[in-house]
Amino acid sequence: MQEFINQLPKLAKDKHNENKKFFAKLKKKTPKKLDHMMQELHDDEFERTDCLECANCCKTTGPLFTVKDVERIAKFFRLKPWQFEEKYLRTDEDGDLVLQQTPCTFLGVDNYCSIYEVRPKACREYPHTDRKKFHQISNLTMKNIEICPAAYRIVEKMKEKLL
Repeated sequence: MQEFINQLPKLAKDKHNENKKFFAKLKKKTPKKLDHMMQELHDDEFERTDCLECANCCKTTGPLFTVKDVERIAKFFRLKPWQFEEKYLRTDEDGDLVLQQTPCTFLGVDNYCSIYEVRPKACREYPHTDRKKFHQISNLTMKNIEICPAAYRIVEKMKEKLL
């Protein structure tokens, strides 16, 4: 698995132009059952993929934290939201709340998340391959296939089905 993870940035780069054209075409003419197909591809992939073997998303990127995320996680730690923000978060150049560092502070050496029950919405939904109106998040998907082996395989299977 680690070898594939290490190859992902190059694989994604090699497919970048192909994927960009594919997603542009998808936006212009979206198949009627795309959401249904994406849900099936997502479910099939995650029957085979164990995120605990990888955790590359947690090791290389950080989620955006919503106000609700901050309130929920702060409560979990018995902190005030501002205390949680001060201790763990920073505001990025886009004005979003993000982790102060990567890998994620809450990721254990065993790839388990210490706040899994209350993790941010962005983490719960990652890699967003089962999201409704999937064709609208092509930029995000292009980034995610560089990081997530499952997202890469889902997009490749999606192209097979639609090309």
